[in-house]
Amino acid sequence: MGDKMDELMWIASRFQVVDLFSGLGGLTLGFLNSGFQVVGSVDNWKPAIWLHRVNFPHPILDLDLSDVECAVNVLRSFGADMVIGGPPCQDFSWAGQRNEHGARAQLTPSFSAIVVGLRPKFFVMENVDGITGTSTFEKAKAVFHGAGYGLTSSVLDACRCGVPQKRKRCFVVGALDAPDGFLDMYFRRRMADRRMTIRDYVGDIGTKFFFRPSRTSASRAVFSIDEPSPTIRGVNRPIPRTYQFHPKDAVHDRRKVRPWTMRERALLQTFPEEFYLAGVSERDAEQLIGNAVPVTMGAFVARCLAEYVFDSR
Repeated sequence: MGDKMDELMWIASRFQVVDLFSGLGGLTLGFLNSGFQVVGSVDNWKPAIWLHRVNFPHPILDLDLSDVECAVNVLRSFGADMVIGGPPCQDFSWAGQRNEHGARAQLTPSFSAIVVGLRPKFFVMENVDGITGTSTFEKAKAVFHGAGYGLTSSVLDACRCGVPQKRKRCFVVGALDAPDGFLDMYFRRRMADRRMTIRDYVGDIGTKFFFRPSRTSASRAVFSIDEPSPTIRGVNRPIPRTYQFHPKDAVHDRRKVRPWTMRERALLQTFPEEFYLAGVSERDAEQLIGNAVPVTMGAFVARCLAEYVFDSR
């Protein structure tokens, strides 16, 4: 097992990766932890750029990726074998207004056009599961297919990918001249049979119950560490004095409930404890944490790709 892991890391190290819409760097760190060489990242939001620069040695560029021609011209110098990234998801989110023609939604076609312009051997695109079935998503896949990429498109739940969180995300992985579904078997083989709980990942942290703000009174907001966390979102606040307990809340005693700290939220997104989060406002840091791809989820996809390359030699 150790020998194969070493070989997978060696195979991964041969690939130079560029991360688009890199945000806090969850996908970046997941691929780095799996042996891939991330040579550059791109974002267009100052807090994300700052935290990326202080946490990673490779350069991060401040680019507007809606300008596809400019982006391709700039990024071509990296000579990337692989492009990864998560275009903004708010317009596809079930919790949002579901506007697939919004400005942020149009960055998904921009991502596909940049990939085709750079023509790497592989790419990974991540988004919320709500993107599936939209015309924007189908058009992006058509662009990839037209450029010769075989596609694996799968909705993965983070709690079966080594993350203590129920977080369903759509991953589209492309490989030049490969059949569609080329990675399906690897996803199935690596996926855990049981959901990871918070206790599984962090152990006993001094509280058994925590508050996660819900969007409506119809949803529960108090959870136990003996279940996966609900999706970590971009906001965090203490339990309101006026909060009316939901019938399905894990406990109905306000004294036993507290919110997560910012550092704990990052931990539930599987960022390491030493990951630097200072130098930006608390609000911006919380949003970056909530928007990130969980590090271990990124590593799950990265290791499946490395195994595919290993078996395809």
